[in-house]
Amino acid sequence: MQHPRSLLAQVFGFDAFRPGQEEIVQAVLEGRDTLAIMPTGGGKSLCFQLPALCREGVTVVISPLIALMRDQVRSLREAGVEAGALTSGNTDEETEAVFRALDDRRLKLLYIAPERLASGATTQMLRRVGCGLIAVDEAHCVSQWGHDFRPDYLRIGDLRRSLGVPLAAFTATADEETRAEIVNRLFEGREPATFLRGFDRPNIHLAFAVKDNPRRQILDFAAARRGQSGIVYCGTRAKTETLAQALCEAGHAACHYHGGMEADERRRVEVRFQQEDGLIVVATVAFGMGIDKPDIRWVAHADLPKSIEGYYQEIGRAGRDGAAAETLTLFGPDDIRLRRGQIDEGLAPPDRKQADHGRLNALLGLAEATGCRRQVLLRYFGEDPAPCGNCDLCDRPALLFDATEAVRKALSAILRTGESFGAGHLIDILTGQATDKVRQRGHDALPTFGVGRELTKPAWGAVFRQMMGRDFVRPDPERHGALVMTDAARPVLRGEEGVTFRRDSVAAAGPRPAVRALVSDEDAPLLSALKAKRRALAEAAGVPAYVIFPDRTLIEMAERRPATLDEMAQVSGVGAKKLESYGAAFLGVIAGAATPLHPQRMRLAGKPAGALFDRLAEAQLRLMRGEDGTGKPLSLSQSALRKIAEARPSTLSDLDRVGDLGPAKLERFGPAFLAVIAEE
Repeated sequence: MQHPRSLLAQVFGFDAFRPGQEEIVQAVLEGRDTLAIMPTGGGKSLCFQLPALCREGVTVVISPLIALMRDQVRSLREAGVEAGALTSGNTDEETEAVFRALDDRRLKLLYIAPERLASGATTQMLRRVGCGLIAVDEAHCVSQWGHDFRPDYLRIGDLRRSLGVPLAAFTATADEETRAEIVNRLFEGREPATFLRGFDRPNIHLAFAVKDNPRRQILDFAAARRGQSGIVYCGTRAKTETLAQALCEAGHAACHYHGGMEADERRRVEVRFQQEDGLIVVATVAFGMGIDKPDIRWVAHADLPKSIEGYYQEIGRAGRDGAAAETLTLFGPDDIRLRRGQIDEGLAPPDRKQADHGRLNALLGLAEATGCRRQVLLRYFGEDPAPCGNCDLCDRPALLFDATEAVRKALSAILRTGESFGAGHLIDILTGQATDKVRQRGHDALPTFGVGRELTKPAWGAVFRQMMGRDFVRPDPERHGALVMTDAARPVLRGEEGVTFRRDSVAAAGPRPAVRALVSDEDAPLLSALKAKRRALAEAAGVPAYVIFPDRTLIEMAERRPATLDEMAQVSGVGAKKLESYGAAFLGVIAGAATPLHPQRMRLAGKPAGALFDRLAEAQLRLMRGEDGTGKPLSLSQSALRKIAEARPSTLSDLDRVGDLGPAKLERFGPAFLAVIAEE
């Protein structure tokens, strides 16, 4: 076996290991199961490539993106290493060449996508060619709590067990919960040799800004860095195209990239970005994981990312050469509403949604930080650094104020309303707005009604946003976004701790722009929950979502909040068949479990005859054994009750004819039924 230090210089051209690399390489060389968390740009790939050259057999590298595999294989071949990849992007000739090299036992590193593990033939092939080590890149993809879950990663544990070889897993971002799941999924609970090599990228300048003409903000940021390679991340595919066009019109070399493009188009963008200096790519998060370009000088987020893990993974693509790099992340209320909606509309179980809301809160805490951003960021990953001097808040400290009293007022309003309402309703209470909703629930009589008039409604919105950033409150997905207090808030409520917030965020909170939303802020979480139910039903039936109900029907449900199937039948777009098929399911989302209706009663749902049917049924139940409760049991069929409710007879003879009662039933029920009909 060749010594790794000699190969480090001979093959890779490095005189020495980077900090933390050597002991990881040694653990992998010794055949120990290994988990290494290293910052992007910290040299993760060398930690499995170098041992692969020293060990017997082929090392299989499981990697999530074709671009990532191609880049690493190309770099290895240029360094004289026999490496290959089996991907869906291969030509027949490329695939044949890889299999020849495997059969000849020449190949040292074989890159494959996790999707290939679905085939049992892959395991047989790896056993046949003498696989001696499994390396997993971007290991956080195995975690359902992480920011980039890939279901096919769950098969890696089975592969490891089948081959009986050591496994080395690598990732750049994994909080404690994600690390625990990596250990459980990949190493089946057995503790690997774990190396936590720090998350800090001190060369990257961190900055956030509240959205204020975001297109102009991005154009200005790019203009100040003209000629430098950069990435702009956007929340939607459409925005990548319009923003790329705006950058081109401003004289920049720019192109867009998103998952809806053809594979060849995406590949052309990737190749251009690798080869051209100064190109800007405007992209969704589909771009970047596989890009090993060392001289990206800046990364901007035109929209708020999904989580701190996602944010750090994305900005980590800048400055991988160690030289100075810059970032800018824009955020605003609409971003937060979008991200909350994406969580609520997902099909994840409630505990996963709660965790995702907590992760979004952590990102808001970074966006609304009162001191050094790098401290907030690295504390999230379990580190406790000194102020960095390389972020916008170290450059220019934020204006702060004592928000203890405001937070206590807000928490009091949450608790006095039973933790059952969102920020919009709570702000109406605090500012003394006697809306219909406030009056109907008696909340204008609460001690907290009007106690927050010193702040405007937008300013209170900024306070609630910063409360979420401190994780004092979280939306409850099971109660349609109602804010619930966390344990972190209890010392503040009890007066044991004070709170400092940013005054600039509160002072800058002006009226919201006149953008027409589908529903009010209060109804948005319920609309998300209804969409999630629609999506699940549509997927189960194999039909487009709009076939179940169109958006306008769900919007009306969210606004009217029907409590019964009768009320549901009054919603536009809910016909008799759809009420029967889906009414109870959607009512369950809005109001909890729906009381099932007899099919005959269901035919009257939403009609005036429905209420009459219910009263007739009550009268029948009361008189089933006669007035004194000792008579022979008598009853009408549900069909007869429906006919009577629809016809509304006014005489005993008409009642007998419509319902076919007969003498005994007519005597017992007739007068009572006619009295009920007359009252109606």
